[in-house]
Amino acid sequence: MFSKPTRQQVLALAAVFQSCELVCKLAYTGQADIEDMQFAMSTLLNQNPDSLEQLYGSIDNLHSGIDIMEAFLKGIDSRADSKQREIVNYVMSSIHLAAKLSGNSGMLNQVEIGIDNAHQQAQHFSLTHDNVYSNLAALYQDTISKMRLRIQVLGSGVYLQQPAVATRIRCMLFSAIRNAFLWRQLGGKRRHLLLQRNVLLKVLADH
Repeated sequence: MFSKPTRQQVLALAAVFQSCELVCKLAYTGQADIEDMQFAMSTLLNQNPDSLEQLYGSIDNLHSGIDIMEAFLKGIDSRADSKQREIVNYVMSSIHLAAKLSGNSGMLNQVEIGIDNAHQQAQHFSLTHDNVYSNLAALYQDTISKMRLRIQVLGSGVYLQQPAVATRIRCMLFSAIRNAFLWRQLGGKRRHLLLQRNVLLKVLADH
């Protein structure tokens, strides 16, 4: 008998969807909402939250992630434009990479140390300071990018070739994987997305 998805799992999964949406926005427009970027960075840098409420705060912080996830669960994505399908692909890849990372203790330790250093740096500057973005993007390239599955980001070459945009995209992918890692720690399973969509939708409706 399958365990049912919980509210905590749904919130973590919504955070994955939201970070992946930011990847898509950056890739096609070169920019994204600064508050959403700050939120994504905060979830990436906070490795030891006291609670999920302390990590995510108000449910309003996840509004766009919840909307995209709800559309996916309802099957709307099957008629959606290519960008929405790309977001779902990034989500699935993030979940896969989070699973692989959890089984690689050496890389996981490297990631934890690197994120802790970036967290200390952000306290001196800000969550979205260029130096913080750059260091986390470099950490992503040194770790996650070396795994067998690499996320291929689609978008406009004009923006993808800009170092500042590419750096932010890597950070948003990193945030998606971090939240997918948390989703797994909370008991989230791929089968929930495949076999228990109605249950997930009910949890969303009750949030």
